[in-house]
Amino acid sequence: MKLEICAHCDWSKDHGKRWMASATRTVSGWTLAAPELAGSTGTLLERLSAPVGAAGSVLVGFDFPIGLPNAYAREAGFSSFREAIALFGKGDWSEWYSVADHREQISHRRPFYPMRPGGTLRSHLHDALGIGNGLDLLRECEKSTALRQAGCSLFWTLGGNQVGKGAITGWQEVIAPRLDDVAIWPFDGTLFELTSSKPIIICETYPGDVYSQLGIPRGGWSKKRHSDRQRVAANILAWASERPDIDIDAVVSGLADGFGSGGSGEDRFDAVVGLLGMLDVVTNRRVECLPAEGDTRSIEGWILGHHR
Repeated sequence: MKLEICAHCDWSKDHGKRWMASATRTVSGWTLAAPELAGSTGTLLERLSAPVGAAGSVLVGFDFPIGLPNAYAREAGFSSFREAIALFGKGDWSEWYSVADHREQISHRRPFYPMRPGGTLRSHLHDALGIGNGLDLLRECEKSTALRQAGCSLFWTLGGNQVGKGAITGWQEVIAPRLDDVAIWPFDGTLFELTSSKPIIICETYPGDVYSQLGIPRGGWSKKRHSDRQRVAANILAWASERPDIDIDAVVSGLADGFGSGGSGEDRFDAVVGLLGMLDVVTNRRVECLPAEGDTRSIEGWILGHHR
């Protein structure tokens, strides 16, 4: 089995903001297609894998968290992410995906909070879960590095940088319904092992990590500003010029235009950026950064290509 399609979905709880960029293997390397709306998540993986056939595999990256904070998993009694997600939303765990309205509703079986602003504090979450502080509710791959600030806790669902609502919809719509049919990196093995033997592989991505890999400066620009997206296109084109095996012709005009001034511009931009980061791993220019065996690999997961 050979990896034939690589795709990256810029995720959102809003279906109209889920943009996907993809690349297909060719005799000379990889060829990108223009970003498109991901469409129905009920058929997304099947649509991506349909052109490949039985002999090929598909790698799909999503920029929502895939994994649990180790401190939470210990308190809740889980030894693996797969064990946990198979239970979430069912039986004793039926309320797991329901965001708590009030601090009194927070528990290990209902950890997402808050439903809305107004008198809500992150300490409510830490106290209710019996987990000391904010750092303990971060996975190792979400902690700050020299290149970026720490991410937001999986379970916090308020504010511009929250990831909880994206995880809820991503797990419910993409992962849980196909838990027996897909491989999940890094829980199920190395990228080479999975792309050599499994038809569909899912991984976690983070476009914010990829900006610096593409030569985009750390500060002085924002993906939310149309003119800034246009400006940093030069950095991406320079990156691509050093990779003749990656054909980006289909996205050059979009990059130059900042993918338009409309609300979807930043979504399409991040869909392409995330894909380029994945391709650097797939073409062995960047290591996958597989965690060592242990809780990080079995419970917390990792971001593809992320260096600590």
